[in-house]
Formats: sequence, structure tokens, C-alpha cells
Amino acid sequence: MHVHPLLRLRLRLPPLRVAVVVMVLALLAGGCHRTPQIAPLAADAVIVAFGDSLTRGNGAPEGAAYPDVLAGLLGRPVINAGVPGETSAAGLQRLPTVLEQHRPDLVILCHGGNDFLQRLDRGATAANLAAMVEQIRAAGADVVLVGVPEFGLFLEPPPFYGEIAERFDLPFEAEIVGDLLGDRAFKSDAIHPNAAGYRRMAEALHALIGKAHGL
Repeated sequence: MHVHPLLRLRLRLPPLRVAVVVMVLALLAGGCHRTPQIAPLAADAVIVAFGDSLTRGNGAPEGAAYPDVLAGLLGRPVINAGVPGETSAAGLQRLPTVLEQHRPDLVILCHGGNDFLQRLDRGATAANLAAMVEQIRAAGADVVLVGVPEFGLFLEPPPFYGEIAERFDLPFEAEIVGDLLGDRAFKSDAIHPNAAGYRRMAEALHALIGKAHGL
């Protein structure tokens, strides 16, 4: 009869050591799902949402973009620094001015969708996003990363988003944009949420910031 290696180990160890092994395995399992931490947001914290049309709020009425809704959930202003149509290369060039102007404590980075629409090089997009994270960190701000799906059958972000989040230990929202764009009830067109969708996006980011102990 085949016996799992962990069971064989348990059978060989005295009870105290079994308890220690179980505890270590539990801690390792918990660590796999750990949410990276950010600094708690003070009441006067400066929060910037940086991105393209998904940040600006295309497809929804004025005041319904996710930064507007998130501001209400957080009880703190969220500056909407979204530029429709912007590629990650252009965003990388624009970012230093935004950082210098607002001096944020937290930046929510949601970028890359226009690169996919224009079929730009994925390696360059990944490098641009990583450089944005480095710039934001160098300016003294925390980063929350939002994955943007490639517009195809599965609506999933390319793996490099997760790799960047892991490399820089960032709170990462991987699913919300794809979930919204896969549900007609929450989108205004093929690539933008509607007002209800942006509210869902804001709620997901509010929950993530809470898990990261920003609140």
C-alpha cells in the first residue's frame, strides 16, 4: 500500500515533533495567500489612481469612475490620473510629473490595456510597468497593482502582472477587471465597465487595501 511521504514522516516522529511539523506546514500554507502590506493611510493621505481609460471612467457618467467611488469608500480623496488611450510607454513618461505634483502616499496602478489593443511588445509593457513601480517606490509611495486582461477568450491578465506583484511584494487585484468585462451587466462596451462595474471595481480595491492593512 502506498503511504504519502508526509504520513510516513508523521508516523516516525514523537507527538511533540508532529505538532511542530503541522504548525510549520500550516504557516507555510498561510504564507502562500498572504496579502503584501502597505502603510496605514492617514486621514489626510494622498491617493492617486494612475492609468488609462479604465481609471478615467470611460463608459460611465461623470463622478462614477472607480476613483470617485473608492474615495467615498475610503473616506479620503482619490486623485484620478487616468488618460484615455495612453500606452504604458507614455504613462511611464507622464508618471514623474504626477508624482512630483501630488506627492502621493499610495498609487493604484492600472495600466497596459492599450498596449494589448495595439498589439505592442509584451516584454516592453512588463518593463514599463516595473519601471513605474520603481518610480513610485522611489517617490516614497506604496503601490497597489491592478491586472488588466488581454482581450480574448479568457479575459485574464498576462502572467507578467503577477510576476511584478511578486517581485515587488505588491497587493495585487488580478481578477476584477476581467470579471467585469466578462459580464454584460457590468460593462458599457467591449473594453470598459459601466457605472455598476466601476463600483464593483472600487469595492474590490477597497477590500484589497483593507487586507493590506492600509485601513
